[in-house]
Amino acid sequence: MTFEDVLKKAKDQVGPYCKACSKCDGRACKNSIPGPGAKGSGTVAINNYNAWKNITLNLDTIYEQSEISTESILFNQKLSIPVFAGPIGGTKSHYGNKYSDSEYDNLLVKGCVESGIVAFTGDGLNLDIMTEASKIIKDNNGLGIPTIKPWNLKTFKERFNLVLESDPIAIAMDIDSIGLPFLKNQIPPAGAKSIEELKEIVSWSNKPFIVKGIMTVSGALKALEAGASAIIVSNHGGRVLDYAEPTANVLFNIAKAVNGRMTILVDGGIRDGSDIFKALALGANGVLIARRFQTMVYGDSSVGVSLYVEKLKGELEDVMRMCGANSISEIKYSMVNQCFN
Repeated sequence: MTFEDVLKKAKDQVGPYCKACSKCDGRACKNSIPGPGAKGSGTVAINNYNAWKNITLNLDTIYEQSEISTESILFNQKLSIPVFAGPIGGTKSHYGNKYSDSEYDNLLVKGCVESGIVAFTGDGLNLDIMTEASKIIKDNNGLGIPTIKPWNLKTFKERFNLVLESDPIAIAMDIDSIGLPFLKNQIPPAGAKSIEELKEIVSWSNKPFIVKGIMTVSGALKALEAGASAIIVSNHGGRVLDYAEPTANVLFNIAKAVNGRMTILVDGGIRDGSDIFKALALGANGVLIARRFQTMVYGDSSVGVSLYVEKLKGELEDVMRMCGANSISEIKYSMVNQCFN
């Protein structure tokens, strides 16, 4: 099976919203919630994708070349490439009836571990989603990052303590998910968090705590003040705020302001090795990809995950070779050109 074979197979496996497009740019699933589409006009997911494509690369092959290495260490874990599979919850409502959340997480986490990377797992209204995700991560020696919705502190702590039992490499909160329609007016409530509330959450364990959904310098500095170990520059795939800025457009200024004081990850429209390279050049330490990993799982379970990771690794190696970087640490801002259209 090739990547293209898996993609073709996935078309018959996903639900009515995702089209398993060869060009996964958010156009075919535009404005489809439930489903992977973006909120409102549906343009933010498209803009996320296009923003990475608007960044060009500076070819430079005059350098002392050695063996290309895409390895990276994040959250004290060695990764074959600086990529994480992003969290997806509510699989049956968004992607059809083939997999439950636990079945999907099991295949995703397994495929990522086999490929030398790590998956984030999702959350939902049903506590069983988090319970099963925690068990899957524990069965894979803690190689996973559970992502908890920004519930009220009582509910959040209950789920936080639950996932601690799996001894994950880190724990995340997708604080931007408060804009998802299915969380509106729900019990328990989910909502914004103050710096003091985040400080309290961080104090509950010595695990790295990741705040997902940062889109401004001020937001990054508030997460830093709260003691977060990492942030994810993310607009939730364009699914929570219409007319939000693309992640590629805000990443550099956020990374510059943080200045190495915390780990920076980014998601939103990242699809291939050149996108990963561009994100690293703009200051990210790693990236998250959700939609394409989902397609690969539906196309050929954990095997599809491994095929996609190999594809990303090969593409990243090629860009590094052509732009003069032998290792991830050698990728720098001067290797790209960012144009805002």
